[in-house]
Amino acid sequence: MRPNDRRPPKVPRSALADTLVERLTAAYGAAADPQRAAAMAAYMKDVAPFLGLRTPLRRELSKAVTEGTAAPAEADVAALVLRCWELPEREYQYFAVDYLRRHVGVCSAGFLPVLRRLIVTASWWDTVDLLAAHAAGPLVAAEPQLSEVMDTWIGDEDVWLARTALLHQLRYKSATDTGRLFAYCRRQSGHPDFFIRKAIGWALREYAKTDPEAVRAFVAAERDALSPLSVREALKNL
Repeated sequence: MRPNDRRPPKVPRSALADTLVERLTAAYGAAADPQRAAAMAAYMKDVAPFLGLRTPLRRELSKAVTEGTAAPAEADVAALVLRCWELPEREYQYFAVDYLRRHVGVCSAGFLPVLRRLIVTASWWDTVDLLAAHAAGPLVAAEPQLSEVMDTWIGDEDVWLARTALLHQLRYKSATDTGRLFAYCRRQSGHPDFFIRKAIGWALREYAKTDPEAVRAFVAAERDALSPLSVREALKNL
């Protein structure tokens, strides 16, 4: 499957994913708190229903779910995350994101269609931002030709793909491709969406920790094009 393929990816067969999903639904389901779930869903703008699991409890349960299981291959990771995304409650998607973060090193360019599916389905900042920095970022760093996929995503009509492209270098520090970073910010500088404007500022602010003068110079040159939100976020710590 091509890295930028828009077709929904098929869920691979995986005995490991079968085991993990069975354990996961049993553990999370038994600990559900319907009253807390309603408040959590409202806080997240009802992007998905919740089980009502507090983060410390969810992490404790997740550790028990994965305990003693084998290290996954790429197909196992793909099967697990796609199956979690098919489950309605948001906590299952949080489990998938955490699992992918731990095992992104076994994934290759062939995983990009799966990642794209996660980004554009039940999209909100709580999953997309982690997928951008901890999945898209490491995949592109490992296989630099995938930067061409980011070049496509930055212009996509889906704001979450564009936000992912803006944020995928958040953890790169001195390895940041500044040409792409500034080009992406410039390209989307007039975007009306809050999440794009915020992402521009965030990406610049993070890179400013590495090269503050470069960010100052970029903001000075592009101030008329950038939104006030983007400028404010970019210069917050300078």
